[in-house]
Amino acid sequence: VQLVESGGGLVQEGGSLRLSCVASGDIISNYAMGWFRQALGKEREFVASISWAGRTIIYADSVRGRFAIARDVIKNTVYLQMNSLKPEDTAVYYCQADRSLPRLDLKSDYENWGQGTQVTVSS
Repeated sequence: VQLVESGGGLVQEGGSLRLSCVASGDIISNYAMGWFRQALGKEREFVASISWAGRTIIYADSVRGRFAIARDVIKNTVYLQMNSLKPEDTAVYYCQADRSLPRLDLKSDYENWGQGTQVTVSS
């Protein structure tokens, strides 16, 4: 499956953004889908994931209660709604898919990554 992220931008602290990840080549219902992020000078970290049936949703502690992951199987797209953004949320955000695991926080060594989308939160 090929993934293309979009929706990033510059926002003030406390603002909101919605990221989109459009999948092609396969249907997202065959995968657990998720988001990761990588801040400058830091390792890539897990943000959120949703299982192939949509029943299991997992968030990193740092974003729980502020971010929401959702999917639209008709549009073959996964979203990340980000509210109450903080400067520490500044990072490049990447979408990822896993055909084997129901959640993406269990693995970090995914090989194929898209170009990501930059999110910058100003204070």
